[in-house]
Amino acid sequence: MHNILTIESALSLLLLLLQLPATAILLSRLFKGPRRLPPIQPQQPTPELLGSVSVVVPTLNEALRISPLLAGLSKQSYEVREVIVVDSKSQDGTPDLVKAAQQQDPRFRLINDDPLPTNWVGRPWALHNGFLHSSEDSQWFLGMDADTQPHPGLVASLVKTAQAKGYDMVSLSPQFLLKYPGECWLQPALLMTLLYRFDPAGITTEQPERVMANGQCFLCRRSVLAAVGGYSSASNSFCDDVTLARHIAAQGFKVGFLDGAKVLKVRMYEGALETWKEWGRSLDLKDASSRAQVWGDLWLLSAVQGLPLLISLSCLLGYFLLAVPPTLPLLILWGLNLCLLVIRFAMLLAIAPSYDRKTSQGGWLFWLSPLADPLAVLRIFLSAFRTPREWRGRKYST
Repeated sequence: MHNILTIESALSLLLLLLQLPATAILLSRLFKGPRRLPPIQPQQPTPELLGSVSVVVPTLNEALRISPLLAGLSKQSYEVREVIVVDSKSQDGTPDLVKAAQQQDPRFRLINDDPLPTNWVGRPWALHNGFLHSSEDSQWFLGMDADTQPHPGLVASLVKTAQAKGYDMVSLSPQFLLKYPGECWLQPALLMTLLYRFDPAGITTEQPERVMANGQCFLCRRSVLAAVGGYSSASNSFCDDVTLARHIAAQGFKVGFLDGAKVLKVRMYEGALETWKEWGRSLDLKDASSRAQVWGDLWLLSAVQGLPLLISLSCLLGYFLLAVPPTLPLLILWGLNLCLLVIRFAMLLAIAPSYDRKTSQGGWLFWLSPLADPLAVLRIFLSAFRTPREWRGRKYST
């Protein structure tokens, strides 16, 4: 019995040394929440915004999901000078949908990107081509993904907010559309890996290496994008949005990341398996981070998201099955992890507006997503040590 208690105490102290500093870091970030900017609201343009924005959309076989984006962009007002869809030789009818939209709205333009160079990833290459073909008379460049669904007034509100806050580059977190039970359970756990690692949306991050961004809706002053060489600094990155945003911030420009749930929806992936495979392998952000950052983030996520459920259950089972009296270190460890679980479940209330579950099957599983946290953290670990060989139908050499 004495040996068991000694081992129990030593293990508890070791876990406390792992978790306490990570908990302090997490709380320091969460406490910034009340100071964040509120979600941006749709706005109407004013005359000075006339023709100030060029929108660029990269596409590769997006026929099944691009229609809401095309419809949403056509409802943006005169602040949008042009919408350039850069297609990478889609085989599913995507160009036909863009041409049909062009018949209704002459601002739409379809181009094909040049053959992909060996040192580029497809998405930043398409966006770079779109930037080079965009009008130099536009003051702003707006990159948007084919899976986004912009509300009327999105572009005007985005530009006005950027001007009012002095941002040179700003991107938005969207409202996610969920449909199937598995993704209702897994996707919020994967999203939480981002929320735990970075400042809340609406807080201006001072350290360039900790800047967050979302390429699904990525607005940048055209002059700034020209000054940094377009997307060349993110040419071989599978998280080009964060890589480019951090490069821009490192050059001294002001970068913002805001809550766009009231102006932008996105339907990213179909089901839990696709969510695990496609989104999970870019969430590590290793292409935009130093090796020390990656290891630091893995430690943080393990300590405050991956372990609390496992430790709490282990303590509970050990107490009832082994009938071993808990030592003081074990009681402190148990209390700490129960607190972390309470925080995690409370975070569901904070992120609930970021999800549209009105038509989802098994939407109630959203409230059980903390049970998927160990899997979500495992996914980040798996991704952090693997270089993607395929992305959106394109194959890449290592």
